[in-house]
Amino acid sequence: MSYEVLARKLRPKKFSELVGQDHVVRSLTHALDSGRLHHAYLFTGTRGVGKTTIGRILAKSLNCESGVSSDPCGICSICEEVNQNRFIDLLEVDAASRTGVDDTRDLLENVQYLPTRGRFKVYLIDEVHMLSTASFNALLKTLEEPPDHVKFLLATTDPKKVPATVLSRCLQFQLRNITSKGISEYLKDVLKNENVEFENEGLELIAKNAKGSMRDALTLVDQCISYGEGSVRKNSVVEMLGLVEEDEISSVMLALETGSAEDLLLLSEQFYERNVSYFDVLNGIVERFHQYSVAAFVGEDTQTFSREELQLFYQIALLGLRDIDIAPDHKVGFEMTLMRLLAFSREQQETLLSKEKKKTKTKFAGKPEARQNLNETKVKTAICSDRSSPKASIEEGVTTFVDDDLLLKWVEFVETLNLEGVTKAIIENSVAINFAVPNVDLLVEKDYEKLITESLLQKLEILFQGLLGDGVKLTLQTGVLGSETPRKRKIRLHEEKIEKSKEALSRDPTMESLVSEFNASIDHVIIK
Repeated sequence: MSYEVLARKLRPKKFSELVGQDHVVRSLTHALDSGRLHHAYLFTGTRGVGKTTIGRILAKSLNCESGVSSDPCGICSICEEVNQNRFIDLLEVDAASRTGVDDTRDLLENVQYLPTRGRFKVYLIDEVHMLSTASFNALLKTLEEPPDHVKFLLATTDPKKVPATVLSRCLQFQLRNITSKGISEYLKDVLKNENVEFENEGLELIAKNAKGSMRDALTLVDQCISYGEGSVRKNSVVEMLGLVEEDEISSVMLALETGSAEDLLLLSEQFYERNVSYFDVLNGIVERFHQYSVAAFVGEDTQTFSREELQLFYQIALLGLRDIDIAPDHKVGFEMTLMRLLAFSREQQETLLSKEKKKTKTKFAGKPEARQNLNETKVKTAICSDRSSPKASIEEGVTTFVDDDLLLKWVEFVETLNLEGVTKAIIENSVAINFAVPNVDLLVEKDYEKLITESLLQKLEILFQGLLGDGVKLTLQTGVLGSETPRKRKIRLHEEKIEKSKEALSRDPTMESLVSEFNASIDHVIIK
């Protein structure tokens, strides 16, 4: 027996089997059970949400041998014929392929004749917006004065193209896009019944990429089962669809935060090698800027970008999405958008400025007295259970604190380093919990965990050996930090400097007169 694809095999045969269209089901169920039936219905919505499926169920409900009801028996000859697409009184028409007025006239030629087997002759016209103006005019007369034994079920993905004269003669039902959660929950039940192994993360990716269409979701599941050799795994879905993962978007955002053009171009090259859609990557960046902006405006801002930067960056990324199709190719359009974001980044401007002012600093390892002090420092750790404390982790577990002497020595050491990209991000967002040479143990903010690779560890260990001696052994851990990292300290000092500058400006006599005369205010202070 030939294999039947899931989208056809699982096509709902009753209203109770429909997913995500409760508002339509409720209206039609009440109309059928109360006998308040209209002569024409228009179902609108995107592809794969159930427009023609509802039409077929409605045709069964109207003609079932057990009587008109919202719950057709499903076993009588008429129900079986509708299920098998061979019920003679159900006339399905694809308006996309029969747009001419002659086709419409041929279709309506026999409308006055009674149904052959059922109670009603049902005309199910899909993509009705594709009909020509003449065809709509030919259909309009019948819609105005239809015979009692005729029901029109119209379906379209673009109701704006349907003439108002036709819309006014139909009951309209807008089918909603099915939520990603609704799709993934349904797919779980399907795969359990089909005895197919799956990972929840894989189903969630499929549900997201189905964009509200259950039919598309089931088609993707079929495709993934073949690709994944009988199972649905996250990695298989990512590879099959060429998707960009959240971790990769995080890497792009981190490279933007650190102002590293090299890391951004490297990521772009990796996307190209994996055949990832640059459009999807830019979409992910836009979504991330939206998340950051919302967090900033509701007081949960933990990012290094200012509110103003986030608004600007969101607009730049959005314009990049618009322009990517007219670029020489998508890779060029994507990279130019990244460079534009980088050009307006405060971090990048500060980096370029600092490079001009200082090329190289004295290495920390060259100070014998400093290395001796490092051996004398100790680490304090504490389990923080007081959630009211500003240093307490909002997660269960251990929050690590470093004593002030060690913390200040670590900050001083980091300031001597001339790092860029991911290496810079890891070091500046960490604290030393052991700096007693030859053992150096660093605790990195948990958000940066996925950036730590074997090659990065080797690179850092070689760096520390060059600074502190060949025998240095480096260990990196990730966790919750109770102490201020060099990065956060730099940001705090910068913000404090801005505030002090604002206060000084506000006391300046010239500024006081401007404020008084022109009702001016100090919004931004640029410190070089």
